[in-house]
Amino acid sequence: MPQTPLYRAAIEHIVERAPDTRSFFLRLGADQVLRFRPGQFLSFQLPGCGKTLTRAYTIASSPEDDGPLEICLNRVPDGPGSQYLFDRRIGDQLSFSGPWGGFVLDRAPPTECVFIAEGTGIAAIRPMLRRALEGGPQQPLALVYATAHEQDLLYREQLEGWARAHAAFSFRPLLVQPSAHWGGLRGDLLAHVEAWYVERDTDRSRHFYICGIGRRVLQLRDLLRTAGYERRAVKYEKW
Repeated sequence: MPQTPLYRAAIEHIVERAPDTRSFFLRLGADQVLRFRPGQFLSFQLPGCGKTLTRAYTIASSPEDDGPLEICLNRVPDGPGSQYLFDRRIGDQLSFSGPWGGFVLDRAPPTECVFIAEGTGIAAIRPMLRRALEGGPQQPLALVYATAHEQDLLYREQLEGWARAHAAFSFRPLLVQPSAHWGGLRGDLLAHVEAWYVERDTDRSRHFYICGIGRRVLQLRDLLRTAGYERRAVKYEKW
């Protein structure tokens, strides 16, 4: 059985996306090429706690990008993997295998499509959206993106730019703990999705891509499938 190739990349630069959230841009060696699909992840081998840790991080950049690979993650309390990465500096080397994962979008969906992201789950959804928007979408596309606070909305300017450039694409940021001046959506993500895509009409032809952390992803999946959307039309990735 052939061995899984192990890649090595240097940290080219680091971007502070939000409090305790960073993007690391990784430059592969000149002799290495990584081909991946929107939504796939890399498996990193990181030293920690006296052993090698294996941690999965989604590729936040797009296959169309002519530049370094991007991973975006938040610092997890008592998480040795994220702590190790947050201690890295420009020029440090990282090792990983991949790409892995079947939560992917290769081409624009044939019907209305709703992307749902919570927190850093936008890292997987963003390259999917870029692929779906290629050539001008023929069907309606929407992104419902939930974070705790306004400062946690990652890639906000780019997402708003896409919404201005494409009439078929709507961007709906939702804050769970909004400030008093926030004029957008607020409250519970599950309740919002239920109101818009279950109670509002009987159309069950939509497709969904859901990515986030923990049981909320499974609650959204079960809500939509129980409401009559086809099982295969509700794709998800739980971190």
